[in-house]
Amino acid sequence: MTTKQVYPFESKLWMAAIKPPMYSVAIMPIWVGTSVAFAENKFVNVGIFSTFIAAAILILAWENISNDVFDSETGIDVNKHHSLVNLTGKKNLIFWLGNLCLMAGLSGILAIAIWQQDPTIIGIILLCCALGYMYQGPPFRLGYQGLGEILCFFAFGPLGITAAYYSQTKTWSNTSLAASVIVGIVTSLILFCSHFHQVKDDIAAGKRSPIVRLGTATGAKVLTWLTASIYPLTLLFVLLGIFPLWTLLSCLSLPYAFKLCRHVQQNHNQPEKVSNCKFIAVAVHFWSCLLLGVGFAIAAL
Repeated sequence: MTTKQVYPFESKLWMAAIKPPMYSVAIMPIWVGTSVAFAENKFVNVGIFSTFIAAAILILAWENISNDVFDSETGIDVNKHHSLVNLTGKKNLIFWLGNLCLMAGLSGILAIAIWQQDPTIIGIILLCCALGYMYQGPPFRLGYQGLGEILCFFAFGPLGITAAYYSQTKTWSNTSLAASVIVGIVTSLILFCSHFHQVKDDIAAGKRSPIVRLGTATGAKVLTWLTASIYPLTLLFVLLGIFPLWTLLSCLSLPYAFKLCRHVQQNHNQPEKVSNCKFIAVAVHFWSCLLLGVGFAIAAL
């Protein structure tokens, strides 16, 4: 009698399906927005900060899970072995699991609104959720028209950081808006990178992703320009007096940015080699946003 050795492979598929590194995408807008609030007001409500992070993770889980469900309906994930729907074969179960995450996440946002006695943050986050749904959800499926990166920019940049800042201050800030441009761009890079290795599947499903529209060679050049833009923008905001000098700590993420651009330029048309570029983009996102927030925090101290 022999034992089928599939468990290590299956565990890797489950880890790829759950996408643990991707949840920094949910955390960093809250971190940066709260850091800006701390820099300007010298105070942080730790309870609101912690609740917001938990809620953001749950809402992002809903988006990731529901995207697997919606993609299963178009056939674009037929070769995606780490799709939750493909792994379980239970689309309805996965759909309702995603909805449960959404309800739990929105409950956290509702708690913050009650805490503040101000419903504004609910409206902002509901708008973020609407953008997230329109990305893959029917009848919109704007991601299939190549608009996903734009939706991502606004949801995780201006809206996400504004919500985090407002949750601490109940006011608005030009500094948080400037920071949201940086975070929005570097977050969109992750989604942009996710298209390089699946051009054939996207074309077969009728998805006009930016890489399908541009081609992988031009896409690699665009990626380089977008990645490079976050550093001179940060410097510009420092020179204009919008950011404190300490925010230039985010430039310590440059080695990851160089690694990302070089890797994609060399392997843009080799799906098996370029498929990991989104995880390098996650590292760029994590370190640049983390250090940007640290810069604001140090300036406050």
